[in-house]
Amino acid sequence: MVLTPSTMLELGTSAPDFSLTDTVSGKTVSLADVATGKGLLVMFICNHCPYVKHLRDGLAAFAKEYGEKGLAIVGISSNDVEGYPDDSPEKMKEEAASAGYTFPYLYDETQSVAHAYRAACTPDFFLFDKDRKLVYRGQFDASRPGNDIPVTGKDMRAAADLVLAGEPIPAEQTPSIGCNIKWKSGNAPDYFNG
Repeated sequence: MVLTPSTMLELGTSAPDFSLTDTVSGKTVSLADVATGKGLLVMFICNHCPYVKHLRDGLAAFAKEYGEKGLAIVGISSNDVEGYPDDSPEKMKEEAASAGYTFPYLYDETQSVAHAYRAACTPDFFLFDKDRKLVYRGQFDASRPGNDIPVTGKDMRAAADLVLAGEPIPAEQTPSIGCNIKWKSGNAPDYFNG
């Protein structure tokens, strides 16, 4: 396991477009389909990563609570499923049901969406305001497997509350950290150092 931090995509970046299959509904979901509210959270997650598993219940609770408040949320898995079959679309559908995810859980087979967002790790979070401009790309909270800090979503909740209120978010943000995205052979992007 390679411990990898977020690339910290430049604040103000416009949300890159996507059109991916939702493993839960089987429907194609685009950026335009989900970026309709007061803000949008794009999460690069997967099934097998211990860092995502550690946050799993917290992510499900956050998504339910903040989805009801008007924040659009989508999860994307970009991992190479040949090398990591636990992250296959079929397993993603099972995981979404088991975890109680209320958001679309999309499969990025070509890894092009991960490239567009400069995603590097799971979990990697990208929070956009109502104008689809990046305002937060930091950690969910300070909890990590084995550090005994409870999963609260403190950092993400603070950022989401500001987005929903139309208020600015401080630019000083702590990167998310986790397992590296499992790139297909020859597909690791230039920005990825893992």
